Amino acid sequence: MSDVKPIIEMTNIEKHFGSVIALAGVSVNVFPGECHCLLGDNGAGKSTFIKTMSGVHQPTKGEITFEGAPMHFNDPRDAISAGIATVHQHLAMIPLMSVSRNFFMGNEPIKKFGPMKFFDHEYANRVTMEEMRKMGINLRGPDQAVGTLSGGERQTVAIARAVHFGAKILILDEPTSALGVRQTANVLATIDKVRKQGIGVVFITHNVRHALAVGDRFTVLNRGKTLGTAKRGEVTPEELQDMMAGGQEMVALEGSLGGTV
Repeated sequence: MSDVKPIIEMTNIEKHFGSVIALAGVSVNVFPGECHCLLGDNGAGKSTFIKTMSGVHQPTKGEITFEGAPMHFNDPRDAISAGIATVHQHLAMIPLMSVSRNFFMGNEPIKKFGPMKFFDHEYANRVTMEEMRKMGINLRGPDQAVGTLSGGERQTVAIARAVHFGAKILILDEPTSALGVRQTANVLATIDKVRKQGIGVVFITHNVRHALAVGDRFTVLNRGKTLGTAKRGEVTPEELQDMMAGGQEMVALEGSLGGTV
């Protein structure tokens, strides 16, 4: 990727909440068409970092460069306008509403009939079916309620929606954490499809196996600091797990318990 410039560069990012330092100089960049996995245990700083990337928090220190230019996101709307979309673990969807209405929620297509305006069901239904087919999901119909879909399918709806509305960076916050094996496989396949479209994916996870299945690069956070970034093939699953778990702390714990943790 030496001849390709990153879409976004987060350099020496610090975030302080009063006397609490949540991020202490974290640097991450994301290239087009790559899946950059951000790993770490609970409390590592993953959530604070992606909230900073997506405009929810403003960094206390550090620089953000987007498409080669310095950038400051005042709020999530700025980040969304730039092309940074976040799919959260707990999806903002209405279960009893149709897939097409959820797909276009907040971006409703309008059809005019004289002085009156209506939701354009025909357009919404057609686009929803097309976009879901691209992601490998065959709906019974666009009027199918979102609540009847599996967890993996709902994740795919959210991802397809973000891509359709122009995402350049797609942040996925623990998308596989509550899914079974088959649903997880579907979501990982969707991530691969998105990456092949030239979109940069930031995959937040604490599951090393899921990260290695689709990741191109891996950055490990621990207590608000970057422990390192490695490309695929440069690090083993055991090394990633060890960094996430705290290295020497786990070795000491294994010794005290007389076995492998």
